[in-house]
Amino acid sequence: MLITGGSRGIGAATAKLAAARGFDVAISYVANAAAAEGVLAAIRKAGRKGLAVKADTGSFDDIDRLFKAVDAEFGRLDAFFNNAGIFGPAVPFLDLSTERIAQMIAINTTGAIVAAREAARRMAKSRGGQGGTIVHMSSIASKLGGAVGTVDYGSSKGAIDSLTIGMAKELAADGVRVNAVRPGLIDTEIHASAGDPTRVARLGSTTPMQRGGTPEEVAEAVLWLCSDASSYTTGHLLDVAGGRGL
Repeated sequence: MLITGGSRGIGAATAKLAAARGFDVAISYVANAAAAEGVLAAIRKAGRKGLAVKADTGSFDDIDRLFKAVDAEFGRLDAFFNNAGIFGPAVPFLDLSTERIAQMIAINTTGAIVAAREAARRMAKSRGGQGGTIVHMSSIASKLGGAVGTVDYGSSKGAIDSLTIGMAKELAADGVRVNAVRPGLIDTEIHASAGDPTRVARLGSTTPMQRGGTPEEVAEAVLWLCSDASSYTTGHLLDVAGGRGL
């Protein structure tokens, strides 16, 4: 399994769970090599092979290098969690800068589409692959239009929902299942990096389940979608949001 953005948060939790479930795991990271090494240590402790590659999914060259590194190390790709993304501080739509919009789309949408293409090329039976599973990281924000001040983020994830459905239709005959998870308020450091470290604690009680979620709860959904237990599921957008968006 390859997981982009696998050094922290949901990506790291998924990498550790994937290793526990029997996958060899490759992760990408952008800057925090120490965090990536920590995830690799957990993968190896579970008795599986691990690989960490410094790669920014906002760069086409980095995406190409990442997949070639996985080819060289593992020889094939069975599952891909298209997880890497960014989330910015809340900014009113009227005040969004062109630079922020461009960066949000470049990483969350364009980079994700290019990475998905590279994974699908390796899995598709018509290209010599053995089939496989792709899980995209969407967000409940795609359903809600984003929270106030995060319309650009919600829009970037709305594109991922469309990508999921379109890929699922086109690749089913090639043995590739494509689904997405749509997390809600999940307790990870992404909120602190966006300038709002108390966001989950403050807003968790507003969900029907009256709490925020954990990275491990999202990881369980990802691993289910990557397993034979979901063998007749494709094109599905799986909300992991505590009832938010109902």
